[in-house]
Amino acid sequence: ICTLLFASLYILCHFVITHFKKHTDFAAVHDDEDAAVNRIALGLCTFTLAVALGAVLLLPFSIISNEVLLSFPQNYYVQWLNGSLIHGLWNLVFLFSNLSLVFLMPFAYFFTESEGFAGSKKVGGPVGVPCPVPPTPGSSLTPLPQGIMARVYETSVVLLLLTLLVLGMVWVASAIVGNNAASRQSLHDLWEYYLPYLYSCISLFGVLLLLLCTPFGLSTMFTVTGKLLVKPRLLEDLDEQLSCTRLEEASVSRRI
Repeated sequence: ICTLLFASLYILCHFVITHFKKHTDFAAVHDDEDAAVNRIALGLCTFTLAVALGAVLLLPFSIISNEVLLSFPQNYYVQWLNGSLIHGLWNLVFLFSNLSLVFLMPFAYFFTESEGFAGSKKVGGPVGVPCPVPPTPGSSLTPLPQGIMARVYETSVVLLLLTLLVLGMVWVASAIVGNNAASRQSLHDLWEYYLPYLYSCISLFGVLLLLLCTPFGLSTMFTVTGKLLVKPRLLEDLDEQLSCTRLEEASVSRRI
């Protein structure tokens, strides 16, 4: 059931992204390697959007499933809407949300910007040093990655360095604020503390951004709607308009 629900969300999100994206972003790429990279990035973005949509629809789905079970308690065909399914969906959404936030989205961005390490398209030799002679069997020289794999290696290295940088900054900030040995050793609780804390902080930032942007969006929406719609003329004085029209007609007649 979870697989079917996620597959449906993935297909829906794929159609949404391909509808709103620019035509030259993923389709009009003449290089096969760049086209493959863009397709991989499109898949990662679609996966993340599907997870985000699942997180948004999880609470309404829980409420609706509970109401269905209360309305039809003896119906055999709705017994799959149980608490185990809802609990499993919550766990999967939380897991994939952290995975998308920490790994998939940065990987997709760095993957589209990567070009491979210097010398990665050469065969044999250390990185950055071309080797004109192919390596012989049994030698220590191994072929270097080519094409997409070179970009994958570069993206992985950049993402690893960024992860170490962020963890180091968090460790230093925790050590400065806590100023004790327990705070310096708290990075060992990465999975149990920092990832849920990071997820909560990102969610709080999204809620604050929503509260900040909603009034401007509503004002813009009403402004655009007011320009597009024709205002009603219920309170206008027709006699005054007729008198103004007669005066304009008389003025035009005198000019003629």
